[in-house]
Amino acid sequence: MFELTNIRRTYRVGDEPVHALDGVDLTIRASEFIAVIGTSGSGKSTLMHVLGFMDKPTSGSMYFEHQDVSSIDGGERARLRSSRIGFVFQSFNLLPRLSVLANVQLPLTYNRERFDDPKELALSALQRVGMDHRADHTPNQLSGGERQRVAIARALINQPRLILADEPTGNLDTKNRGRIMELFASLLDEGITLALVTHDDEVARYAKRRIRMQDGRIVEDTSR
Repeated sequence: MFELTNIRRTYRVGDEPVHALDGVDLTIRASEFIAVIGTSGSGKSTLMHVLGFMDKPTSGSMYFEHQDVSSIDGGERARLRSSRIGFVFQSFNLLPRLSVLANVQLPLTYNRERFDDPKELALSALQRVGMDHRADHTPNQLSGGERQRVAIARALINQPRLILADEPTGNLDTKNRGRIMELFASLLDEGITLALVTHDDEVARYAKRRIRMQDGRIVEDTSR
């Protein structure tokens, strides 16, 4: 799915260069479940942004589904984001005044493809995460675990090949954390590739492959 070679992402802080990614080599295969772990400032979130086409590498080569995406423009990155990738965040990012159903439908607004029945697609996505009975509620009527399930439904509605999750259980208690991770694991049976960023080793244990980052580099890559 992804092949990254010598990827660097450099920022400027005053006159000093900061290497958020410093020569990353990484291959991600379809249907893998990967946890990217590391301390704050290790580069794990920058790697997630690069994989999600939210940021562009400063240098290096990057292939996505055999297509060279190293230097594609902003429009093409936006197309790939909206059609091939789903995102899940720690803070859920649900709009409080919209219903659960309307929140899940939002990504269709930014997708160039036309859908015959967006409402039916949203209900189907909610059903996959066990939240279709809450379709008419608003996010503030839901628990944290329920909000995250709605956020996962929203990530699924475009039928993505890859889901990127940034600290998806950070705001959840232990019980809901386990439920969300089991839900993520079940998506692998549908051919979805999952990569999550976490500082929590307990969460990382759900993944089949763990990548540890430090100072913008991959220092450990283990599978089980």
